[in-house]
Amino acid sequence: MSDKRYILLVDDEPAFRELAGSWLSQQGFRVKSVGSVSEALEAKQIHGRPDLVLLDLSLPPHFDPQKTLLAMPEFEGCPIIIITGHAERELSLQAIAQGAWDFIAKPVDPDMLAVVVRRALAKTRLERELQRLQNTAPKHGAEVYIGLSDNAQKIRALIERIAPTDVRVLVTGPSGTGKEVISRALHDLSTRAQGPFISVHCGAIPAELLESELFGHVKGAFTGAEKDKQGLLTLADGGTLFLDEIGEMPAPMQVKLLRVLQEGTFYAVGGRTLQSIDVRIVSATNADLAELVSQNAFREDLYYRIKGVGIETQALDKRPQDIPILLQTFISDLERKHARSLALSSDALQWFRNRSWPGNVRELKNTLESVDAICVAGQITLEEINLLNFDVPATSIESSRNTSLPINRENITLEESLDVQVQKLEIRLIQHALKQSAGNKTQAAKLLGLSRQGLIKKIGRYGV
Repeated sequence: MSDKRYILLVDDEPAFRELAGSWLSQQGFRVKSVGSVSEALEAKQIHGRPDLVLLDLSLPPHFDPQKTLLAMPEFEGCPIIIITGHAERELSLQAIAQGAWDFIAKPVDPDMLAVVVRRALAKTRLERELQRLQNTAPKHGAEVYIGLSDNAQKIRALIERIAPTDVRVLVTGPSGTGKEVISRALHDLSTRAQGPFISVHCGAIPAELLESELFGHVKGAFTGAEKDKQGLLTLADGGTLFLDEIGEMPAPMQVKLLRVLQEGTFYAVGGRTLQSIDVRIVSATNADLAELVSQNAFREDLYYRIKGVGIETQALDKRPQDIPILLQTFISDLERKHARSLALSSDALQWFRNRSWPGNVRELKNTLESVDAICVAGQITLEEINLLNFDVPATSIESSRNTSLPINRENITLEESLDVQVQKLEIRLIQHALKQSAGNKTQAAKLLGLSRQGLIKKIGRYGV
């Protein structure tokens, strides 16, 4: 199906406008070509706001952050890709720092141009989808469970239906998949939204202290209890209590929690006054509670009390289509935090998409924040990612095993470091891909699953 996205091409070279415009039109885009900034403004008034702008950096008066389309409110929020000569790389980086989405150097490779354009348009689509998801939240700022996968959409629909009720909810799934985000969304969309949301990690508090933390204690109840202390249950009255990793709750506490769920009452440690509370309980665990019940490691009656409605999250490698929109969510957060634009290069995005992410969404977010800390030009590149020496993910290893390119396992010795062996393997694969493609770097990059620019960087780095 043709993509009729509207692209505005701004370049003062008629020959380039004709060639690039023709190529993009063949790719299914609707293209309007102009030769100056003033003509671009006129085109915007006549043809409407473009979905994307290709802007020549060498237009008179050359790059000026105050005078280019980057500074004009008419094009605010519109992805702008800079077209530049090799000698203008520093100006290109400056343009990215001013809000440009990406840059591409002349002479422009048609295939790379199509890749960069489609990636920028995909980012815009993700931003709009993210905005739509955020707009579904109430005005007081409910969290949204982000994702485009069937699992994410099912979870959002379930949250919307059960949040206004007081039914107890058990959220299960691997660590780092957003169980607390779901719990907060249930609270924020409930009639208890103006009440407190109290979170407690049942495995992080020593067993002998957990009862005091939950129920509170009276002065003199034990050594060190110098004054009365309210428990988390009391603090959560009228709101939501989130019991994270409830599968790690000690057996004695399971009995006492069961009474709270059955009767809504409890005694503070050392206290004799029966206290009543009105609290919604939302629990979460990465363990198989049914299996723990069968092993007598978790009370069966408590399991059925907290289960109410079950919500199950999936590991990130089960929903890879959610990675781009999650990245865009975190990038938007970083842009607001640092008041600057931020983007991923195509090879960096491919790196994020290829990893297995055993730590799931939490690991994805932490990794992006780590790379952002060393990003200086407003665009995260593969080179900056490699500076941090992240472990090679299992999925990358598997993909190299399944590639049609042969991997020669001879001459590998344990006397060499892993980095050296990986470099030798990359060099052999690059050499073979170039031979297979008769030296065509675009075709070789496709064989290797890289961008053309990424392959050229590796060729230069290894001296292939």
